[in-house]
Amino acid sequence: MNYDVFGDVHGHHDKLVALLRTLGYRETMRAWRHPDRTAVFVGDLIDRGPKQVETLKLVRGMVDTGAAHAIMGNHEFNAIAWATRDPEHPTESLRRHGRPGNRRQHHAFLAEVAGKPLHAEIIQWFKTLPLWLDLGGIRVVHACWSEDCMNVLRPHLGPGGTLTDELIVSSNRKGHWVFEAVETLCKGIEVSLPHGLSFTDKDGKTRTKARIRWWEQEPRSFRKVALAPQPVLKQIPDVGMPADRRVKAYSGPPVFFGHYCLTSRPAPLAPRIACVDYSAGDGGALVAYRWGGEPELRATHFIWL
Repeated sequence: MNYDVFGDVHGHHDKLVALLRTLGYRETMRAWRHPDRTAVFVGDLIDRGPKQVETLKLVRGMVDTGAAHAIMGNHEFNAIAWATRDPEHPTESLRRHGRPGNRRQHHAFLAEVAGKPLHAEIIQWFKTLPLWLDLGGIRVVHACWSEDCMNVLRPHLGPGGTLTDELIVSSNRKGHWVFEAVETLCKGIEVSLPHGLSFTDKDGKTRTKARIRWWEQEPRSFRKVALAPQPVLKQIPDVGMPADRRVKAYSGPPVFFGHYCLTSRPAPLAPRIACVDYSAGDGGALVAYRWGGEPELRATHFIWL
């Protein structure tokens, strides 16, 4: 099977259509198709962009007709939590509406669907998206491929590796083991910054923890693995990470993920590891990797506009 793995679309329908055309997909029988390739979407289909519903209609049409696979990103996960009542606080949702950052991040999607029956229908479709895919030749996850997290979740998942209603509640309870596992898969691994350090992320939130480059295959220092603004990185001591903070080296077939809003020229991060999110939601390029069976990934197989 040949796959085209697409990065985070974030409601940029027109970018997606242009990239599909460039890759040889055509709209036939109510869905975009390729004669001998299957599309794979790494999640984060919504928020930020100008055409939320049109994007979902396109991707869902491809998935429903077998022309594509799609997994859950943190934005789909957040959308489910926004629309789900908290059983312990019936007047609240699992993702609190009163927090300005939550609403601001979700504004573009809500502007198109809030108060409409379509909103509930979309949320139900999001619940059918698996947390990860192992397609044999390649693997796909939104933020971090973690065998440990997958192993603890797998016995409790619904059909096709989906979150059950019970898991959706637990995954929004900070400190619960389900929360930690889903957080890692959908948002990546976080480590606390050295005492006294913080930074403001692109959504205006103050952070005292930083996501790390889990794909680094050698033990690294905090400074080298942290995903943080350059001024913050300069303040972080260039000291080795403790052994209990290090991530096991990845040893499977090629794995693809999104989430990290990279801005460099698209290229593999390691011989069998690739991020396909190059900030399409923030003015960057929508990127796809065209995989044809190669065991090690090649920079020449990245396609973007």
